[in-house]
Amino acid sequence: MPEEFEQKMIDIARVTRVMAGGKRMRFRACVAVGNKKGRVAIGLAKGADVTAAVTKAVNQAKKNFIDVPIVNETIPHEIYQKLGAAKILLKPAKKGRGIIAGGAVRILLELSGIKNVTSKILGTGNKVNNVKCAIEALTNLKKAEVKAVKPAKPADAKAMADKQEKVAENV
Repeated sequence: MPEEFEQKMIDIARVTRVMAGGKRMRFRACVAVGNKKGRVAIGLAKGADVTAAVTKAVNQAKKNFIDVPIVNETIPHEIYQKLGAAKILLKPAKKGRGIIAGGAVRILLELSGIKNVTSKILGTGNKVNNVKCAIEALTNLKKAEVKAVKPAKPADAKAMADKQEKVAENV
């Protein structure tokens, strides 16, 4: 991984599979990777030990980067995202406000390079689902574009000619 990318652990869990001969323990790691310049990703992987799970998660994250539109150190517009039981609300904030976010979503927003944003986790408290929902929300953000003024509807040529005749008659 290039030096410019930073990785942070979101969640580690010991998971168990019941086999015929007993229980098999593994570890699940959820890792966020970002460059603090608008690129961020998450990886979720399992391994026999924690280091193997983290390594696999980082490798998976490297394959799934998304570009986050950042305008004046915040997001271009408010967004509400739902993914399963996870619900997230992200709102742009004024400069100097900082990242107001809880837990796993805060880590993701920091790594994406957003400096001023307000967020609220409205659904489940599950870190993995909340991070997936936040990634979906960041993916669905629209680029801030200058909205072009819509051209006027083309006027009916006959109606315009009639109006001009009436004006000419009145003069």
